Amino acid sequence: MPPTGHTDVPRVLAAFIPQFYADRPLPDALLLSERHGDDEVAAWLEAEGVAVRVPGAGREAKLVELALKNARRRGYEEDGAATLARRFGLDRPDRIEGFDVSHARGRAVVGSNVTFLDGSPDKSGYRRKKLDERNDDYGNMRELVRWRAARALAGRDDRSDPDLLCIDGGEGQLDAAREALEETGWDVPLVALAKEEELVVTAEDGPASGASGTSSRAKRSHSIHDWADDDPALHLLQRVRDEAHRFAVQYHQTVRDDVSTPLDEVPGVGPALRKRLLRRFGSVDGVRAATPAELATVDGVGDATADAIDGAL
Repeated sequence: MPPTGHTDVPRVLAAFIPQFYADRPLPDALLLSERHGDDEVAAWLEAEGVAVRVPGAGREAKLVELALKNARRRGYEEDGAATLARRFGLDRPDRIEGFDVSHARGRAVVGSNVTFLDGSPDKSGYRRKKLDERNDDYGNMRELVRWRAARALAGRDDRSDPDLLCIDGGEGQLDAAREALEETGWDVPLVALAKEEELVVTAEDGPASGASGTSSRAKRSHSIHDWADDDPALHLLQRVRDEAHRFAVQYHQTVRDDVSTPLDEVPGVGPALRKRLLRRFGSVDGVRAATPAELATVDGVGDATADAIDGAL
């Protein structure tokens, strides 16, 4: 919807209202951001007993403002998908899946697979997976994407195939995902989005080459896309990437905190304290490297418990 004050708003409203309600029941009242200004539409609504109001304050005004915000946000997200399609020569990527891996030095390794539909998270399409215990970001990403591809090809995934895959990472993670697609034959376009510099990485000939081309990583080539900070396509990919990262880290923390550790054998350290220690120091190795004074900074760790942890680890 054009913003309030835009000269097209009355014309758009006058065209939209009859079209929208052509096969829908009319409401008792319509709340508009501006008057539609069309005498024929006004006469039709009056004859149907529909009140038309342009609220200036109160609850109804807040409802109109919320509707405007949602309309602007939806339009913005659609622009991001349209921009991706135009730049890369793809069908419009209405369904995008994001992938990320999280672990602590090769332990509690997990992968996330999130789904965005029409620019918004579709949490019914979120999946997560425990991966092999190894400190190999590329190998972990390859395993995660291969798992998704194999399930799709075998008909064991109840989700539709995505229009685009978004990999959290740079050239190495992109190549690992491409290898997984080549190995399985799942033909889905993919891009990667690296953190910090926020560079979009694709195969040299574009995202659509995910399941084709050479299988030799040494021979692979890439295209690096440095888009403006306010680019709508970049913002859409960032949202997918960041949500995949959040979901992966959340699952990693759950798996890490549920794993049995040497801390379980230390007198005075229960599940809640163990969780606080692991969150503070990152891993059992981090707790082991901490001094008693550093351990004592954690809520619930007194001098005696700090000494017990230091002695046990």
